[in-house]
Amino acid sequence: MSAPIKILFVCGKNKRRSPTAAKVFANDRRMSVRSAGLGEASRSKVTDSDLLWADLVLVMQRKYARRIQVTFNHLDSLPPMESLDIGDDYTFMDPELIAVLRTSVDTAIENYHLERENAGEPNP
Repeated sequence: MSAPIKILFVCGKNKRRSPTAAKVFANDRRMSVRSAGLGEASRSKVTDSDLLWADLVLVMQRKYARRIQVTFNHLDSLPPMESLDIGDDYTFMDPELIAVLRTSVDTAIENYHLERENAGEPNP
């Protein structure tokens, strides 16, 4: 089995969506996970080291990818980012959120592997 993909889950305040994703996938052998938020009130705020660690950033909404690109433009490169298009409509560990995450994260991982294969890069 190949090395796990290092995934950073990002939402606004790191209180509901991204911590739920990190908890749901914490024991998934395909990945190593962290979660963070972009807002000032975030429990854990996205840092340079988070982005340097990550192979893939999964943002809950597109606006977070744009904010990461602007806020962290001082880094030489950013990991690939994909939006899961999950609105801020859920509570922490909401069963519906978990179901949506399972489907969308599986798709994002497949896309990540396909893009790396198409680029001729080895998968981690």
